[in-house]
Amino acid sequence: MAKHKEIVMSGIRPTGFLHLGNYFGAIRNYIKMQEDFECYFMVADWHSLTTHPDTKELRGNVERVLAENIACGLDPDKAAFFCQSHVHETAELYLYLNMLAYKGELEKTVTFKDKVRQHPENVNAGLLTYPVLQAADIILHRAQYVPVGKDQEQHLEMARNFANRFNHRYGEVFPEPVAYNYNAELVKVPSLDGKGKMSKSENQMATLYLADEDDMIRKKVAKAKTDGGPTEMNSIKPDYIENIFALMKLVCTEDVIAKYEADYNNCTIRYGDLKKQLGEDMVKFIAPVREKINTILPDKNYLKQVMEQGAEKANKSAGETMKLVREAMGLKYF
Repeated sequence: MAKHKEIVMSGIRPTGFLHLGNYFGAIRNYIKMQEDFECYFMVADWHSLTTHPDTKELRGNVERVLAENIACGLDPDKAAFFCQSHVHETAELYLYLNMLAYKGELEKTVTFKDKVRQHPENVNAGLLTYPVLQAADIILHRAQYVPVGKDQEQHLEMARNFANRFNHRYGEVFPEPVAYNYNAELVKVPSLDGKGKMSKSENQMATLYLADEDDMIRKKVAKAKTDGGPTEMNSIKPDYIENIFALMKLVCTEDVIAKYEADYNNCTIRYGDLKKQLGEDMVKFIAPVREKINTILPDKNYLKQVMEQGAEKANKSAGETMKLVREAMGLKYF
């Protein structure tokens, strides 16, 4: 009898273009996980409605997320790669979990407070109950592991709370989901301007997107912040120079990195040469992914087939869970 694989679940919002930070921070791990676990990777189209209620561009954004992730190596035959809105049981579980969620705890979530500050004119109930829907997404597949960044750990803690409350009140149905990452250190990809990490929406010239053309990649890297160079041997690198070396470690060969480390320590570094090298290595890394994206994106039949196949796997899992949920709650009347 085949050993049952442990379950992993993660969601991707269909807003903006994927960038280098998404690849090294998340997608690269998804690709490893699909080999070892039963994976449910969801395009979170309902979640996007809390801040992007206009749906004119939603279909195109969903298709782009699918194409970009598949181009990076996510395999729809190995993982369930599906759209949130194609799994209707999510809404039913979300309703039940809302009965176990309290206004005070939801108002305290960091992301809710941030969004209220950013969009005071759009404080909708969906925004308030975002962590409840997120919990429903995760526990619907009875996932043990959720690959998350630091900024999502509070939401995962809440998903555990809701799973516990349900189990305590109605009987054991859900495992407690925990954060999971292949690397002990989560990879944070620094932005090219030396301020924070790469972002889908902020300062697009400081972020390298997987859809960027070769010349745009070179141009962005050339604009990365540098200085006049070190004046003392073996001096400590300022943050923005450390950032450039961090980016090199993602795409350059070890001998190239060693050469520029030595040049820095000897005070002979030429940042123009370093950025030229980094630009070419970034092009070499991003160009094949971009070309795959551009091949997949126009193939609407293939994308439809991916969504249908993912929905079938996700609905099978969701249906099994909701049967147990209704039985535990005493909502099975016939």
